[in-house]
Amino acid sequence: MRRSCAASLSGYLIDMSIPEMMKAVEIGAPGPAEVLRLADRPLPSPGAGEVLVSVAAAGVNRADVMQRQGSYPPPPGASDIPGLELSGTVAALGAGVDSLAVGDEVCALVAGGGYAEYCLVPAPQCLPLPPGVTLRDAAALPEAYCTVWTNVFERGRLVPGETLLVHGGSSGVGTAAIQLARAFGARVLATAGSPAKCGACAALGAELAVNYREQDFVTAVLEATGGRGADVILDLVGGAYLQRNLDCLAVEGRLVLIAVMGGVRGELNLARLMSRRQTLTGSTLRSRPVAAKAAICDALRARVWPRFADGGLRPVVHAVYPLAGAAAAHRVMESSAHVGKLLLEP
Repeated sequence: MRRSCAASLSGYLIDMSIPEMMKAVEIGAPGPAEVLRLADRPLPSPGAGEVLVSVAAAGVNRADVMQRQGSYPPPPGASDIPGLELSGTVAALGAGVDSLAVGDEVCALVAGGGYAEYCLVPAPQCLPLPPGVTLRDAAALPEAYCTVWTNVFERGRLVPGETLLVHGGSSGVGTAAIQLARAFGARVLATAGSPAKCGACAALGAELAVNYREQDFVTAVLEATGGRGADVILDLVGGAYLQRNLDCLAVEGRLVLIAVMGGVRGELNLARLMSRRQTLTGSTLRSRPVAAKAAICDALRARVWPRFADGGLRPVVHAVYPLAGAAAAHRVMESSAHVGKLLLEP
């Protein structure tokens, strides 16, 4: 059954009808990928400041895997449906939204709900499609590019001429970080777990890609920088890499943590940290308020999106799965066999 939006969605008249129910991926219970199931859900209605987006594609992120496993619950008020980024077409507007129109094609950052046919999005977290990027592939951008911008350029204060070390260079965030740092005039080094992944990092602009399974990245980074070290390190490993990161971090260098795949605890030499005037920082994105996320999206719109026009930036999509194939996508994510992003297509 379909219904007119005019009577039920914030009083806005639009030129299309939308269903009363939608398909969405639910987490039946914490557990392996098989607990993901396709279910029918009532279509949500946008509140003040929100838009309803008809989802063209949704990005799959490691945070979704953690949520499925029960270790990363949604923040208060967020949908229990996984999915932190999407692309699609605006289907309806909530009260007070005048920056978007029904029919606009957008990509967006969300706190949950992306694995569905429709998703509510705070209007300030919607971005136009970058030049030359298809509607489907745009779903690969919001989470990775927002993460890289706020951590590498805002917290890490990377400037042209400096050296960035990216751990997990073949990941969704890693492929974005390599491209963005190069686009803004930085030198990029990366680590990855296979020769093929190292090759992918090099193809995106990494000057050096270290296979961490075969080579000590500390030694490689110091050799590549003449003993100086990296000015900024973007790290998703955490505790297991903590002291090693500081060992190859330059004087006045900034170590930015965005995940703790290698553990939440680690030991470090505080005297060395102080003597080299190094900064250890980190952040998460999902739980930030709408205003903070909106500021990051505004920065991307103004400073990053125009750089897609000349082909200097591009989404890196490894594979696309149907919405019903969410479990298969999660298995690939957990295997770390991918390069770039995994997408779901309703």
